[in-house]
Amino acid sequence: MDRYVTGAVIRRLRENRKMTQEELAERIFVSGKAVSKWETGRGFPDVSLLEPLAAALDISVIELLSGEDVRNRNRAADMLRSRFYVCPVCGNVIQASGDAVISCCGITLPPLEAEPAEGDHAIRAEVSEDEYWVTLGHPMTKDHYITFIAAVSDHGVQFVRLYPEGSAEARVKMSRVRYILAYCNRHGLFRIRV
Repeated sequence: MDRYVTGAVIRRLRENRKMTQEELAERIFVSGKAVSKWETGRGFPDVSLLEPLAAALDISVIELLSGEDVRNRNRAADMLRSRFYVCPVCGNVIQASGDAVISCCGITLPPLEAEPAEGDHAIRAEVSEDEYWVTLGHPMTKDHYITFIAAVSDHGVQFVRLYPEGSAEARVKMSRVRYILAYCNRHGLFRIRV
């Protein structure tokens, strides 16, 4: 790994915080020349400096390594802004109440972008007393199936994990649900408003 963090990233993050090279150097106990070398690409910070460097720049180590300064603007924790992440290696599903840098199995995961639910991915939600009975006419084979169904309201997320060769259906409480999502392991995330 010859480039785990670039000088351009360090410089951009340092300047965004209105710090000089010397001020950054003082915070992480290195010389100003060291910071200058990193920023000009003539050297890289030692791995042992990644945590102090990230802390001095007020970001996470993952953000430092990815070169992205991610700030969750969803301070009110509005669940309608929930984001979903799926690991392509282990299938782990992670839900966050807003933007985040999520890593699993050594991979930084992109947030899933929901598409309209059509065709095999059409989501039907029928009212049954105080619940929605959610169904999809999607194949549920060993290698092509719906991984989860989620119902999102302004106060929470109901999550139902599905498995291959099972049925593509779930029951969720109707309470303030605004939209329903389904994730296909081959084609991604689909959504309907209810």
